[in-house]
Amino acid sequence: MSITESIPYLQIVLSVLLIGAILLQRSEAAVGGAFGGGDSFSSGYHTKRGPEKAIFIATIIIAVLFVATSFSLLLI
Repeated sequence: MSITESIPYLQIVLSVLLIGAILLQRSEAAVGGAFGGGDSFSSGYHTKRGPEKAIFIATIIIAVLFVATSFSLLLI
């Protein structure tokens, strides 16, 4: 199996991981902030710490890898 044949399978794995990482992030801020929620946590101005920061960074890394594999298929 050559590299060009394995990239689509890698993209499938990366897309499933990306969907999972996005769904794991907090989604409560969208509803509260849209209607003028009063607490400071849902306003979007809080520091990410611990697992929240790790998931955020992992989401960015997975997205960059997905885009890189897409461009690599474009160039091959």
